[in-house]
Amino acid sequence: MSALSRRAKLKVQAVVVKDELPSFLESSSESEEDNDKDSSWEPQKKASSSLKLPISKKNKPKKVSVVQKKAPQISSSPRKVAIKEELNSSVLIDDVSEDSKDELKVLQKQKTTTSTRKRVSNKPRTQKAKKLKVDEVICRTDNVDGGGGSGIEIPSTSTMQRGSSIKKREDEEDLTFGEPPLKKIKSTLFPQGQPVRTAGNVGKVKEELEMNWDMVQVLSERTNIEPWVCANIICLFNDDNTIPFIARYRKELINNLDADALREVQQTLEELRTVAKKTHATIQKIKKEGKLSESLLTALLNCRTLEELDHVSAPYKTGSKGTKAQRAKQLGLEGAAKALLENPGTLNLLSFVKPSVKGLSTLQEIEIGVQHILADMFAKDKDTLDFIRKLCSRRYVCIQSSLAKVSSKNEREKDISKFQLYQNFSCNIKSIQHHQILAINRGENLKILTVKVNIPDSVKNEFCSWCVQNRWRPLQFARPELMKILHDSVEDSYKRLIYPLLCREYRSKLTSDAEKESIMMFGRNLRQLLLTSPVPGRTLMGVDPGYKHGCKLAIVSPTSQILHTDVVYLHSGQGFREAEKIKRLLLNFNCSTVVIGNGTACRETEAYFADLIMKKYFAPLDVVYCIVNEAGASIYSVSPEANKEMPGLDPNLRSAVSIARRVQDPLAELVKIEPKHIGVGMYQHDVSQTLLKATLDSVVEECVSFVGVDINICSEILLRHIAGLNASRAKNIIEWREKNGPFINREQLKSVKGLGPKSFQQCAGFIRFNQDYIRTFCSLQNESSAGNQVLSIAVTTPIDVQFTDEKQGKKKSKTAPKATLKPNPLDQTCIHPESYDIAMRFLSLVGGNLCEIGKPEMQQKINSLLQKEEVEGIAKSLGTTVQTLQIIIDGLSQPESFDFRTDFDKPDFKRSIVCLEDLNVGTVLTGKVENATLFGVFVDIGVGKSGLIPIRNVTEAKLSKVKKRRSLGLGPGREGGSQSDQY
Repeated sequence: MSALSRRAKLKVQAVVVKDELPSFLESSSESEEDNDKDSSWEPQKKASSSLKLPISKKNKPKKVSVVQKKAPQISSSPRKVAIKEELNSSVLIDDVSEDSKDELKVLQKQKTTTSTRKRVSNKPRTQKAKKLKVDEVICRTDNVDGGGGSGIEIPSTSTMQRGSSIKKREDEEDLTFGEPPLKKIKSTLFPQGQPVRTAGNVGKVKEELEMNWDMVQVLSERTNIEPWVCANIICLFNDDNTIPFIARYRKELINNLDADALREVQQTLEELRTVAKKTHATIQKIKKEGKLSESLLTALLNCRTLEELDHVSAPYKTGSKGTKAQRAKQLGLEGAAKALLENPGTLNLLSFVKPSVKGLSTLQEIEIGVQHILADMFAKDKDTLDFIRKLCSRRYVCIQSSLAKVSSKNEREKDISKFQLYQNFSCNIKSIQHHQILAINRGENLKILTVKVNIPDSVKNEFCSWCVQNRWRPLQFARPELMKILHDSVEDSYKRLIYPLLCREYRSKLTSDAEKESIMMFGRNLRQLLLTSPVPGRTLMGVDPGYKHGCKLAIVSPTSQILHTDVVYLHSGQGFREAEKIKRLLLNFNCSTVVIGNGTACRETEAYFADLIMKKYFAPLDVVYCIVNEAGASIYSVSPEANKEMPGLDPNLRSAVSIARRVQDPLAELVKIEPKHIGVGMYQHDVSQTLLKATLDSVVEECVSFVGVDINICSEILLRHIAGLNASRAKNIIEWREKNGPFINREQLKSVKGLGPKSFQQCAGFIRFNQDYIRTFCSLQNESSAGNQVLSIAVTTPIDVQFTDEKQGKKKSKTAPKATLKPNPLDQTCIHPESYDIAMRFLSLVGGNLCEIGKPEMQQKINSLLQKEEVEGIAKSLGTTVQTLQIIIDGLSQPESFDFRTDFDKPDFKRSIVCLEDLNVGTVLTGKVENATLFGVFVDIGVGKSGLIPIRNVTEAKLSKVKKRRSLGLGPGREGGSQSDQY
């Protein structure tokens, strides 16, 4: 049967089985129609099996996982392109053959059976492919700028032309004719290099778990990011792209957002998906118990937060005794409650009186039962909750804290004094600061403070009036006694259900926002610290200060090699004798820079070295010193990584080595330490540890990737933090390098075990190749193999080069073409391999060549071209985006071994010490930021104690132009001038 008739039947079949869809996927209008027919709604039997469809799909792809790698790529077959073009053409039912019409009639009259399915399609593999699990989000976009509708594969970012179309989902289902089914169909939709901004394309992101709200819209509202950007970000994350890769090479899709904004969107997206996942799990559980009603289903699918979900599902949790409303419903009073709202004229509560039944024995008990049912109904109504939330947003709602009354006399007074500011504290929830929320929460957890949310009584009065006169006004005239029940129900609902819900929502949102901001602040501080400018080319002496056990010394070469280690006792009366040893070491190794850790005895050690420097004791050396944060050095010194890197060395001496290396290359040294031990956070122990670890790991990955690593000299620890790589892949790269020698170019990375196309795409742009080192290696390799070249050609075939040695019967090892074993100067730049073709065309456009990359001649040629033509015009002529072209221009212009960290402030090297007594009002000092918080920054000005600059004094006007341009502000490792009257 032709593919055209098959597609037409599939459309009709989808209409036939509409009744079998899960009830929560149907529109609300259909639910209301069903409610008019049957007052007491019961779940359909068919819905029971339908609700399990999303779960059953996940288990089926495992059967075909073995043949995944053997299947050719979808877009590579010319035959498939023809099929796609055929399917994209519009098909009318009249054009279908007579046999197809008969089959369509059969499909409309009866349910689809196994025999009918076999007759409809003679392609069993296609049917299997339909059952495969697809990505969680299926992105569909329309043609942009009037692009053509051909189903040809979309080119990469760099070669993307405007007007390309997007492959639709129904086309993807028909792409497996004659091919083994794939394990997972990747969604590479949304054109790479071309944003989709039209309103018609927004909102077409389909989640696997449907809710009554749109994922893109809610994500856009919570993050204040355009919906089209949110839709693109969802697709990029679903396609397993990393944040560094997206931030650098997909800027046009995300409207030039930075990594922090992407991280915030990712976290919010995970929260929303968690809500959807738990909601559907709750629906399944309640349905199995036979308690699922239409109103409950709608209320569950309206939930946008876990707090709302807990509020709605609390009565149905296992072990729950049931709410007052549930117990009243079990007594048969639900009909009376509905009648009070819909037909109060016919309601006679006396008819429900049953003296022998508890809860129905008197008229008062019946009124209370009806009141509980109505209160529960009001508290779970979406319009009612939306009204009270909007009402509260316009009124003064404050959070209050006071000293707990239960605090015992033996309570630690020191802990209570820490919360003195919050013992009688009140603040509007709109203006309260994040650090204040975290402080209040900590005091509450320690049972020192009592916290409550205060909503004014005017909100309650206006809410009750609105409910009685508008939202829940009876449809007919109601007697005064019934109106009294309605009034009491509204007040009971507000006091017992709605007010506690609002308090929980406010507290939860304030805490969640405060935790997120605290974690983001920790991430920003960590980024500032990791991107501290390195001090290369110096021999350094690292000093780990101490009293009883002495000061540990380590002298490190400019290449971070350990030259000498020792211990000196400077604070036990032997300072003069030890000075001779220190001078001898400095002169022997020509070392003029001392790095002192800021731990115990730091101040005394600093004074010791400053005194010797002032006396010019180390002449002829001009010795300077600096203080460095040693947080985490002790933990690292006893770690397995340190034992592997410095075997046989005392852990105390390892700390001194780490302190010295933190100045030489802060990034390479600090990545060895777990980020949370670096100590640049705020309330880090009070926030979600899972979210904290994920954020800090992401920041480390971002920093290492943006700085880049030299693949042939970097360590395994540094390599595992590159985007797209992990511990196992980094280990495989190091093993490959040790076995086969240095890598020659980026394409050779594909030969590493476990590094597939996706991993290569993510990491390739962040890996560098030192061209001088590679040229030297290649020349030596050619000289050594010149004598054996003739024999090698006679014995082996020059088609492939085998890089790994595998046993017989195992998977074939990866091979790489011999032609690719040539150095590529573009590999030393930040240009991604997918843009090499455009880079070469741009080079020919400016009249340059690969040998001029990073040289002044190249910069002059690029500048002359940019003076004649704008970047937008050049990008259009090359068939790429402005963002991609800018990366190419930067990559060709930047000198070899370019490091953008050199623009940042270097450590503050000093020769003398300043005491607190030396400070006067108006004295201007230069200090180093130790930590940045939400309320200010702590600055070390060298007087033994850090000064606090309040956040109100850290304005953009006081920052340098460089810091303004980067929007980095002040963070750990930064320098700035300050006046002493601020402390």
